[in-house]
This record gives sequence, structure tokens and C-alpha cells, in this order.
Amino acid sequence: MFETLSDKLQKVFKNLRGESRLSELHIEEALKEIRIALLEADVNFKVVKQFTDTVKAKALGQEVFESLSPGQQVVKIVRDELVEMLGGSNVKINFTSQPPTVLMLVGLQGSGKTTSSGKLSKWMQKNGHRPMLVSVDVYRPAAREQLRVIAKEIGVKIYEGGPDDKPLRLCQDALREARNTGHDVLIIDTAGRLHIDESLMQELREIKDTVKPHEILFVADAMLGQDAVKSAQQFHGQLGFNGFILTKMDGDARGGAALSIKHVTGQPVKFVGTGEKYDALELFHPDRLVSRIIGMGDILSLIEKAEEAIDQKAAMDSLEKIRTDGFTLEDFRDQLRQVRKLGSLESILSLLPSIGPFKDLQKAKVDEKEITRIEAIINSMTPKERRNDKIINGSRRKRIARGSGTSVQEVNQLLKQYAQTRQMMKNMKNTMFGGRKLPKGMKLPQMPF
Repeated sequence: MFETLSDKLQKVFKNLRGESRLSELHIEEALKEIRIALLEADVNFKVVKQFTDTVKAKALGQEVFESLSPGQQVVKIVRDELVEMLGGSNVKINFTSQPPTVLMLVGLQGSGKTTSSGKLSKWMQKNGHRPMLVSVDVYRPAAREQLRVIAKEIGVKIYEGGPDDKPLRLCQDALREARNTGHDVLIIDTAGRLHIDESLMQELREIKDTVKPHEILFVADAMLGQDAVKSAQQFHGQLGFNGFILTKMDGDARGGAALSIKHVTGQPVKFVGTGEKYDALELFHPDRLVSRIIGMGDILSLIEKAEEAIDQKAAMDSLEKIRTDGFTLEDFRDQLRQVRKLGSLESILSLLPSIGPFKDLQKAKVDEKEITRIEAIINSMTPKERRNDKIINGSRRKRIARGSGTSVQEVNQLLKQYAQTRQMMKNMKNTMFGGRKLPKGMKLPQMPF
């Protein structure tokens, strides 16, 4: 998402970089391009107008820093205003001091409420909470069964209730069960409709008035653009809610909903869905998203993913093997597995800056199947071969190719890649370590391969 917007904004910034002094004409031309880029990204036109007016006022108002060039000034102003448009800072869930904290998910049918309920409970569990789920969608066929399957898959408790229980009864009984069993978060997955109607809103209001949820989160499909913003406005006007979960932020939509929704409704985006897996839900950080949009990448999110997914002991073991030149094909395979835990290679590349040494990396076509082939080839080797690639002669290569369902040429290519990786690591070792032993307790970043 935002690829087109990002490309256009970076083009505008590039045109400004060569200017030693920015005139009003320069700023007008830049803002015209920015205005078109935002409108094409499906950002609400009122939001676009206010945004460009503010940027122009600040750019012409000489809000400058001596350390920045005129072009950098505009980039900074645009960045700051985009962050402000998105809410300024991350807004977290407000947990009650007397659990359980009740979270009620609302939205139109098909927006992803049920899947988001599962993702949110997974996120809660990962962050030290004991969540419980309950579905009160008694209208959509198999809706409650769908949530039950999700709960089982992610290992989260679900209150199922009776087959004929009404939504309000399900909420009340689930809340009682959560209190009695020590669950500190109750997530209510409500019913949706293809459109907003009075019967739906009346049911949601009854649940709100009776259960008194601590937070109501509107689940919006980012792919719908301004349609998602309009439905959010209607929901907020009739029900009121505390924040958003934006789903399908990894899609190819223009992204205008994400840039408009906070400004139009006054409510912050709290979480974003970034993939199909149940752990693909992230806290929303406006500054990080803006950094990606303007081409600066999102290194903080990449570091957090690495810290969460990578085994630190294994990382230090690999680092020691690099230092002692003992990095084997088995280690090479394990490193690939560690990288895969971070998500798809495409998603990893999307977090890197699109300028400097990383320029055009995001446009690289990544074949995820290649990693699978590499693993298959290494797995088809004997332990002795994985520890000492020098013994892999012609006949062994043919056997490995047959065992992995690949060709001898692919086996040769892998061995060449491995040799190049070892040489790169050897050079890095000499540069970083000077051949010396690592000081006790020293931690260095892990190489991805």
C-alpha cells in the first residue's frame, strides 16, 4: 500500500533538492503535485485541502532550521503534517484497573471483524494478557463456529454459550465467565451487515449500554478507501467508538482511508492488519508509516520484528562461528529459517529505506520458493556434507539433486552462494573484529544469511 503515493512524493522531494532557495512558485508547484498525489491515493478532499494549506503556510512562514536545506525544510514540514494527520502518536488500549477489560469490535459485514478478533486476542496473549473471545453474531451462518475454530488454532479461550442464546445474553454470560476464570480481557465479536440499518445499531447500543465495554473498536477495510471512512462516520455518529483497527493494510489499495480516517472522525487508528496470519496485527505508529511513505523506511519496526522472532542464543552462536570461520551449510539453513520468521522477504524489504544503498530494493522481485528450494537441497545432504562442503563431489551433487527434487545446476548455484556468503562474512569478521575474540557480553547485529 502507498507505493504510488510514495513514488510521487519522492519525485517532488527530488525536484526540490537541487534548489538553493525556495520561492513561492517552487512551493506552489510542489504542493500541486502533492495535492494530486494525495487525491489519487483516495484521501478525503477536505483533508487534502487542509493539509496543503498548512504545509504552504509553514513553508512560507520561514519555519526553518539552519542545519536543513530548503528542500529538506519542505520534506520535514510534509512529514510532520502527515504524522499529525494520522494522529500524531500511537494510542494504546486503555486497560481497566479491575479486569476484565471489555473490547467490543464493530463494523460492516466483510470488514474482517472475526479474523481481527482472533488477531487481537493473539496480540493480547503475546503481550502478557489472558484474553477470552465471544461471538455474538447469531445471524451469519457459521459465524460463531468460525471464531471457535480461530480460538482453537491460536490457543485462546472462547465462551461458546448455547445455540439459541441471544447476543445480549451471550455478552453477559461471557463477561461473568471471564471474571470467574481470571481472564483479564474479553473481546466481543459483534454482528455486521452489508449496510447500516436500525436493527443492527439498536442491538449494538443495547450491548454497549448493558455490558459497558471499556473500548469499542471499529474494524475498517483499508481497501475500501473513502467508503470505509463514510461508514465509520455513520457508526460513530450513531454508536460512538474509541478507535480503529484497519485491516488489509498489506493490500494494493491506494490507502486513502488510513490517511483520512483519523482527521474525519476524530478517533485514532490503534491497530493495523498487515497479513493473513494471526500474528499479523501491529500497533499503529503514525510516524513509522509516514517514514515509509516518504521513502525513509521503518527500521524500528524491522528491529522489533527481529527482536521478537530471532533466537538471541542462536544469533550469538552464529556470530561466534563467523568469528572462528566455522559457519557451515547447516548454519546457513538455520539463518534462512530465522529470516523467514520475520515474515515474507517482500514485507521485510518494504521496511527498508528506498533511498541511498537500499534504492530500488523494494522493487526487487522476490521468489519465496527459492528459500524453500535451498532448504530442500541442504536437507538432502548428509550431516557430514552439511558440516564440510568440500567433500561434495560430482556424484554427491547428483544424489543431493535427486533427493531434493532439484537439478545439479541448482545445487551448484547454492554451493556458490554459500561460498560467497562465507567470504563476505570473513571480510566482515576482519573489519569488525580485527581477528580478535569478541569481548565478553558483546552483542552485535545478526547477519540475515
